[in-house]
Amino acid sequence: MSSSRWPERHGRLTLVLSLFVLIALALVAGSLAACGDDEGTDGGSSAAPAKMRIAYQLIPNGDLIVKDQGWLEDALPDTEIEWVKFDSGANVNTAMIAGSVDIGLAGSSPVANGLSEPLNIPYKVPWIFDVIGIAESLVASKDSGVTDMAGLEGKKVGTPFGSTAHYSLLAALELAGVDATKVKIIDLEPPDILAAWQRGDIDAAYVWNPTLAELRGDGTVLATSEELAAQGKLTADLAVVTTEFADAYPDAMQTWLDMQTKAVTLYKEDPQAAGEAVARQLNITPEEALAQMKELILLDATEQAGADYLGTPDAPGALAENLMSAAEFLKSQGSLEGVKTLEDYQAGLANSFVAKAAGM
Repeated sequence: MSSSRWPERHGRLTLVLSLFVLIALALVAGSLAACGDDEGTDGGSSAAPAKMRIAYQLIPNGDLIVKDQGWLEDALPDTEIEWVKFDSGANVNTAMIAGSVDIGLAGSSPVANGLSEPLNIPYKVPWIFDVIGIAESLVASKDSGVTDMAGLEGKKVGTPFGSTAHYSLLAALELAGVDATKVKIIDLEPPDILAAWQRGDIDAAYVWNPTLAELRGDGTVLATSEELAAQGKLTADLAVVTTEFADAYPDAMQTWLDMQTKAVTLYKEDPQAAGEAVARQLNITPEEALAQMKELILLDATEQAGADYLGTPDAPGALAENLMSAAEFLKSQGSLEGVKTLEDYQAGLANSFVAKAAGM
């Protein structure tokens, strides 16, 4: 080695070593930050996520109020809130599997399916958007001549497969003693149901508002989800969040849930304002929106943390039993392969968020 080259090489070596030291210090600092003040209450980060991707549906409940009012955008200014519209819970399940959304709305039937074999979607239920009443019903076209459940044999009935409406249709047929194999059940999304109804391509449909409201004006209601609930077939619109997102950003999830609670409070305290918000999202009048909202049961956090619904981490609520019951029924219909244990469905309830919102 030439002594004349040593100072130059020595300078380069010193620079490289300095860079290594700086990188090492940065890594240590990042590690300490991850273990320090940025830790959330559940081990996740209290830092806001860069993006929150929300799958919503045009259902007249508190979720549309939150969207309309921009509350999430205000509460999480450092997070990009992306709202993506879906027409059914089955499609939300597909998006969850694909990893394209973080939070979504799906009916209790597709959620029961998602938590069961073979889907096993890694998500949990943190919130109940609504308990479905007459807002989801089976309606027969007046032109079909169908006036009761028995009259559906040989007829075409549209419903979104894998949805709560599909579940309720099968349950209604079973309870009425009608063989479902003798009914031509067609898989149609709500917008397609309305178009098929107007063309006369289907005789009946089991669907939800706002499409349902269009059909009832020219049809006969044969069964409602409220009636089925009284016979043990309760359905609801549920929130689902990927386990990964909930674990990584518990503070952001709590904020999301707090905004949902705020929407329910607005509906209960100022229904006119709530109706106006939903009306803007559905492009209908506030009176129509409010009438549709009244066909659903909206629960606040305290109610949801009760024994009949989500419950608490120490005392999981009856929603887990309802999901298991739905899974058992869907398996009997050949819609899913395997039903898990009650403990598995209880583990699918992310009820710590409603418990905290309720001050428990």
